[in-house]
Amino acid sequence: MSGSIALWLTLFWFGLTYLGLALGRVPFLRTDRAGVALVGAAGVLACGLLSFEDAVKAIDFATLALLLGMMIVVAFLRRAGFFARLAGFALGRVKSPKALLAVTMLLSGVLSAILVNDVVCLALTPLVLHLTRRLGLDPRPHLVGLAVASNLGSAATLTGNPQNMIIGGLSGISYLRFAAKLAPPALIGLVIGYVITLVAYRTALKPNNSTHPAPKPNGTTDCVPDGRRHTALLVKSLVVTVAAVALFFAGLPMAVVALGAAAVLLLDRVNPAKVYAHIDWSLLLMFAGLFVVVRAFEFHVLAVSGVDGWAARADPVWALSGLSAVLSNVVSNVPAVLLFKPVVGAMPEAVRETAWLALALSSTFAGNLTVLGSVANLIVVEQAKKEGVTIGFWDYCRVGIPVTLVTLVVGAAWLAFARY
Repeated sequence: MSGSIALWLTLFWFGLTYLGLALGRVPFLRTDRAGVALVGAAGVLACGLLSFEDAVKAIDFATLALLLGMMIVVAFLRRAGFFARLAGFALGRVKSPKALLAVTMLLSGVLSAILVNDVVCLALTPLVLHLTRRLGLDPRPHLVGLAVASNLGSAATLTGNPQNMIIGGLSGISYLRFAAKLAPPALIGLVIGYVITLVAYRTALKPNNSTHPAPKPNGTTDCVPDGRRHTALLVKSLVVTVAAVALFFAGLPMAVVALGAAAVLLLDRVNPAKVYAHIDWSLLLMFAGLFVVVRAFEFHVLAVSGVDGWAARADPVWALSGLSAVLSNVVSNVPAVLLFKPVVGAMPEAVRETAWLALALSSTFAGNLTVLGSVANLIVVEQAKKEGVTIGFWDYCRVGIPVTLVTLVVGAAWLAFARY
C-alpha cells in the first residue's frame, strides 16, 4: 500500500471515529462511543493500516488493568455500604444549605481523588438527593457542586479518573510525584468551585428558600447493610483499599496493585455477578479501540506531518492546556489525551513531565465546562432526572463555565511556577 493511500485511509477511520465520539453515537443507529471506537479499530485492521500484532502492542493493558482493578475495588465498597455510611455520617450532621454544600463538595472531591470519580458520583448522587429533599432544600446547587467537585478532586491523583490513568501509563510519572504536583491545584480548585457555586446559587442556598417533598423510593439509593456479614465485608474492603493506596504511594506498579486488591476482594462469598454489574465494560472497550486508532494515526499521519517541530517549540503549559481544554469538550477528555500522546512525546525531555501534568490537569478541569464535559456530570444529571429533579443546561453552566475558566488559569499558572 502506498503512503498516500495509507494516509487517506487513516484520516478516514480516524475522522469517523472522533466524529462519532464527539456526537456520542452514530447518527440513525444506536451505536455508542464504545461501539464507535471498536468500528474504528476494526477498520484500521481491515485496511491493513496496522497488523494485528501491532494493534495488540498499541493497547496499554496496564492502564486497562488499573481501571478494571479500581472498578472492582469500588464495587466492593458500594456492596459493603461504605458510601452510604460515610455520606450519612458526614451529610447527616449539617443542616444549613451552605454547610451542606461545603461537606458535599469536600466529600466528593476527596473520594474522587482516591477512587474513580465517575463511580463516586454514581454512589453519592442518590444520597445527596435524599438528604436535600428530606431537609426541604433545593437539590440543584448540591448536585451541581457534587459533579464539579468530583472533576476537580479527581485531578489530584493518577487513580482519580480514566484520563489520569492513561497519562500515568504513558508518562511513567509515579503516583507520589503526580499527587505532589497536582494535589495543591486540585485543592485550590475545590475552594474556587465552592465559592463560585455559592455565588451562582446564592438565592437557592438561603435557608427555607424552598421545600421539596420526600423522594419516593425507587431502589437507586445505596442502602446501609446490617449484620455481621456486611460489617466484615466493609472492614475487609476498607483495609484492602487503604493498603492499595499505600502501595501506590510506595511506588509499586499500580496495575499489579489494583489487580491484586481486586483479587483479594473477589476471594469472598459475595456473588461475583453483582460485582461485575458495577464494571463499566464499555469504557474498557472504548479505551482498547482508541489505542489502536490513535496508533495508526500516529504512524501514518503525525509521523509525516512535522508535528515534532511544532511540539519542540510549543509551550508545555499554556499552549497545551488551552488546546487540551478545547479538544476535551469536543471529543471528551480520554480521546483528547490519547490524541496528544505523540505531541507530548515529541517535546524536549526537559519539559515532557510538565507537559504530561498540564495535559492531565487541563483535560480534567475542562470537564466542568458543560454538562457534556465529563461522564461524571452526565451521571449526576441523569440520576437526578430519574428522581424528578431537572438540572437544565444553564443550571449547570452558570457554575461550570466560570469554574472551568478560573481553574484552568490558576492550574496552568501553578504548573508554570512549580516547574522552576
